[in-house]
Amino acid sequence: MNKIAISLIVLAALVVAGGYWYVSSLPALEPQPEVDGASRRTTQSGDVVGFIAQSGARAWLGVRFARPPVGQRRWQAPEPPPPAGELIEALEFGAACPQLHSQLTSSGDMPEPGRMVGDEDCLYLNIWSPPNASGLPVMLWIHGGGNTIGHGGNVVGANLAAARQVVVVSINYRLGLFGWFNHPALASGDPADDSGNYGTLDMIRALEWTRDNIAVFGGDPGNVTVFGESAGAFDTLAMIASPLAKGLFHRAVVQSGGYGVADVAQGQAHEEDGGHPNSAREITSALLIADGLAADAAAARALQESWPLTKLVEYLHGKTPAELYAVLDGGAFGMVDLPANFMDGHVLPAVPAAEVFSVAENHNQVPVILGTNRDEPTLFMSRDPRYVDNRFGLFYSLKDEAAYKRQVRYGARAWKARGVDELAQHMVASGNPNVYAYRWDWDEEPSVLGYDLSVALGAGHALEIPFVFGDFSGGLGLDYIFPNDENQRRLSESMMSYWTEFAYNGAPGRGRDGAEVAWLPWGQDGKTSILLDTPTDGGIRMDDETVTYASIKAELIADASFTGAQERCELYVRIFRFSDLFDADEYADIGCAAYPPENVSWF
Repeated sequence: MNKIAISLIVLAALVVAGGYWYVSSLPALEPQPEVDGASRRTTQSGDVVGFIAQSGARAWLGVRFARPPVGQRRWQAPEPPPPAGELIEALEFGAACPQLHSQLTSSGDMPEPGRMVGDEDCLYLNIWSPPNASGLPVMLWIHGGGNTIGHGGNVVGANLAAARQVVVVSINYRLGLFGWFNHPALASGDPADDSGNYGTLDMIRALEWTRDNIAVFGGDPGNVTVFGESAGAFDTLAMIASPLAKGLFHRAVVQSGGYGVADVAQGQAHEEDGGHPNSAREITSALLIADGLAADAAAARALQESWPLTKLVEYLHGKTPAELYAVLDGGAFGMVDLPANFMDGHVLPAVPAAEVFSVAENHNQVPVILGTNRDEPTLFMSRDPRYVDNRFGLFYSLKDEAAYKRQVRYGARAWKARGVDELAQHMVASGNPNVYAYRWDWDEEPSVLGYDLSVALGAGHALEIPFVFGDFSGGLGLDYIFPNDENQRRLSESMMSYWTEFAYNGAPGRGRDGAEVAWLPWGQDGKTSILLDTPTDGGIRMDDETVTYASIKAELIADASFTGAQERCELYVRIFRFSDLFDADEYADIGCAAYPPENVSWF
């Protein structure tokens, strides 16, 4: 077999392996960028100098926006950075925040489960700006990764900045046990420090830095759009909800998000008292057991309660990132199940989502775009052995294509209901006339070794990101997933046009050039969402569908396509288990008595 054939097979394996490929690694930059003397700027962080990207945009990477959150500042609100005493060459992304190794932070190597990467000194941002920019809209990107993995360098904003005349910023923020950890022993009396919302506060600090410094990079501090995907979209909604972010941004784009928050008690209490399985007290107990200081959970709890607070704080601060994460399982993606975005009443309102977003006084009412992808769950299902057969680690096939498509459909509709339609209705009810929604439908991937990725992945989670940034050249050469044809180019151009017109004027309208299909606000002329697809596959058009959990339930119960009870029952549990729509009597009546809800996996 020749080298080209071997390379294609290896590449194909990477494409379908684990769903990692879409955010494979830190995107490749031009080799050894050269300092551009004309890019010297004076900021709070000191004087910085960047380089000229291949697109012609000016780039400054790894610019510090906060004091390093190390030592005694580990679990405290971020502070402004001290000015550097010398010129900073901002030519490389700053360190990722501590996290388990995954494709989101690798350098092209495959993930090693359990390995730690990153550094606690990680609060850096990146800037891309067109040449000779002045007073341009700013688009600040919050990366995804379950709030436990990822890096601001997972995207490159050079193409978007140069092609559409905006200033693009991407940020790091503390993740996982460093971003959201609220052990009561750490309480100081300062509401920000005691909130446990350190990652959320890092985002607000980045917005403050942007307000104070972005003008020297050609940006308008009075016109900032926050946008993010997945966890970054959840965090974008947290910015809308946080009173501390008021006035720091002026539009928001929520890509595949939802408003996910946790009660303070979930983050603090032992599990037997209603806390999360990985609450701060449970993590501390696991550490004590791992260190041989307690024999079991009961002994660890008793020891925690017996130690003076100063001793417990010293113990927690003395742990390295690797020691903290050694008691957690990140699974295949490196993501850890941890509570985040606490409803503490200071950083985030201590009220439910409906009350936050349906009352104008309870959130930062700005123009907003809400969207999901038609096939969100496929990223997580496309090599799951429950749905997919695999031979030799290379040759994949769906076990039951019809069942796979049903699982995807219902999962994606539930995501749309939570992350788009119900939120849009709340926001419109609050009096916001500038609420826009989309569904992204692109599904034109190739088949790889007989595995049809247009079905297996389709319009899966996160695949829209390259279209928004106009950049399909991610690491590992996995741009192979995209055909790079005229359809792809035109859809990307349309999306960049809509996103940047929204950044300019608070409404996507007909895009920057005025030639796109009119994107109407939610409810105008009976329309709700715009469907984003290629010209040969339905094109871009407005739609009138509204999906709610109640409508999904009615559809699920009436669906005659199921060949057995178990699949319907598992979907019922996955979609409704944590909502007031879960009805035990109804569950039994539809033939599910033999499938106890507690035995159904989360996904």
